Amino acid sequence: MPGKPEFLTTREMADLLRVKERKIYDLAGEGGIPCRRITGKLLFPRLEIEAWLRGDAAEGAPHSVTQILPNVIAGSHDPLVDWAIRESGCGLATLFDGSLDGLEKLAAGHAMAAGMHVFEPDGDAPDWNRAHVSETLAGQNFVLMEFARREQGLVLSRDVAADIRTLADLSGRRLVCRQSSAGSQLLLESLLAAEGIDLADIRCLPEPVRTETEIAAMVASGAADAGPGLRSVAEQFGLPFLPTLSERFDLVVDRRHYFEPPFQKLLAFMRSSAFATKAAALPGYDITGLGNIHWNA
Repeated sequence: MPGKPEFLTTREMADLLRVKERKIYDLAGEGGIPCRRITGKLLFPRLEIEAWLRGDAAEGAPHSVTQILPNVIAGSHDPLVDWAIRESGCGLATLFDGSLDGLEKLAAGHAMAAGMHVFEPDGDAPDWNRAHVSETLAGQNFVLMEFARREQGLVLSRDVAADIRTLADLSGRRLVCRQSSAGSQLLLESLLAAEGIDLADIRCLPEPVRTETEIAAMVASGAADAGPGLRSVAEQFGLPFLPTLSERFDLVVDRRHYFEPPFQKLLAFMRSSAFATKAAALPGYDITGLGNIHWNA
């Protein structure tokens, strides 16, 4: 059809079917209409839509949403993931700005994978990441793959380490925090709340930092007394460490991109002896569950 665009927007589809745009989103999420998701925006291929309206497609056949996503891993910063991306030569870019930020970027189509370690307390059986992922990415083609177990806690200054034995001992100390979207910050606030401690009672430095390494660097420099972080990073800087719990760090990956060469190259490297040697050298890491799938859309 000369002069007509190859793809229709959500508004144009709503006008064509004489329904509200919300209905179009629902149809797309259910796989009930031919569509593509390109950089977070839904587009509808005109020729497929016309065939769908004529009933040319098999009745009841699902229409998948194809996502064309940038080769970017977002989400939480993990030193071992960061190292593996560089060493593997997989070509994936990184945009680390916290677990929840990574989840938002996946939903918006701005990344093909994200690292996450969001604590989900649930009585005697706490979980990691699954509820957040299933709620935000419901109906989309993502899987939640375990990367590693990590020992999380507080990185401490040598000057105050002897006086900080529990979270309650943070009162009055200078605490450097992560950004609000970071899994380690969410965990710290959850643990403090469980102990009846208000974060406002602790001397939080005004500017949060964005990586595990920055936390340790600030504590080592004397700018802060403590900060949430990993045992491996604390020991890298020669700093004392107060453990809180063992957490699960996962990668949320778009299913199609999971099988594309960049991510497959990264996975192959993660199964190599060089990767295993590096992980074994990092205190507090356990990669025995690497590759386990904890959620599948």
